[in-house]
Amino acid sequence: MHQGGCFCGAVRYLVTAEPFNSTLCHCTMCRRASGAPCVAWFSVPRAGLQFTAGSLAYYASSAGVQRGFCAGCGTQVTFEDARCRGELDVTTASLDDPELVPPGDHTYMQSHLRWLQLADTLPRYLRTRGESVRDIP
Repeated sequence: MHQGGCFCGAVRYLVTAEPFNSTLCHCTMCRRASGAPCVAWFSVPRAGLQFTAGSLAYYASSAGVQRGFCAGCGTQVTFEDARCRGELDVTTASLDDPELVPPGDHTYMQSHLRWLQLADTLPRYLRTRGESVRDIP
């Protein structure tokens, strides 16, 4: 089990399922929503995330997608895509110990920022998994 929450502490959660699809997402939407060059995410079954304090506010960041955040401090916590029913993505850095869920790959490298040079050897995908690309740093 993993615990986490927002910056101000108003929202707290417990992950009761095994995380999967841990990634560093480089898409434009994640960058703009977070103000960061990429965002670390992991997935869990929807039932595998329980809120123990507070609740999230939501906004639609694109068609069929909603992002959950703390209304008090703005910390982005979840990402839900209607095409992946039953699955929920959680921001890795909102975990109390994000070291426990390291990324397994990079997604949406087609829009990564060229000035961000990452020296890891993780698989890189143009968009989603299955579109491998090795020549993009």
